[in-house]
Amino acid sequence: MLDKQAKLGRTIGYDFSDEALLDRALTHRSKGAKNYERLEFLGDSILGFVVAEWLYQSYPELSEGKLSRMRASLVRKETLALVARELDLSNHLRLGEGELKSGGFNRDSILSDVVESLIGAMYLDGGLSPTREFILHRWQPHFDAIEQTKSFKDPKSRLQETMQKQSLSLPEYEIVATSGEQHEQIFTVRCALADLGLQELATAGSRRAAEQAAAESLLSKLPDHYGKSGKSR
Repeated sequence: MLDKQAKLGRTIGYDFSDEALLDRALTHRSKGAKNYERLEFLGDSILGFVVAEWLYQSYPELSEGKLSRMRASLVRKETLALVARELDLSNHLRLGEGELKSGGFNRDSILSDVVESLIGAMYLDGGLSPTREFILHRWQPHFDAIEQTKSFKDPKSRLQETMQKQSLSLPEYEIVATSGEQHEQIFTVRCALADLGLQELATAGSRRAAEQAAAESLLSKLPDHYGKSGKSR
């Protein structure tokens, strides 16, 4: 265990003075009462604070609402799970037998929790300065990515604006199928870009979600039809 903890220390760039604290940060509740849940609670708040501070300083022109949406994206479960995989935390987790058998070591919910618990443990062990340094370093790729999408408009809005800028006809949405009981219907929606001869189908639990998914799929195809200047080829 000590060798694994030393390896993790090198990976995260921080050596714990209190090895027991690191051990607890890596222990799932399925393994015992001394687990990471309280550290996770603390780490969640610290991560939110450091990310909010970075956004506040980096984007003085943005409104509170837009900053909140950006922060939510940066601290969401999927982002934390990516960080956990970059740190190879799944190989350091201490899970109960049931969680091991069910693949808990690779579950986003557990991986995201352990990143927060690690942050909480780091804060208790070394204070805010090294914890902030760790977060800013590990989140830098995500900060860079969010810079490209800081408008945070939904896919339908972005697709409509893209078409308008090119003086092309607007996207057309059509429900092509529904299934399921009335209270839990599944919708399949087609989004078509007539001027480009493109269309995509998407299925979701609401019409809006299906439309957004179809728009997102079409947005991913637009680079094939537009040059870097944004004008059609």
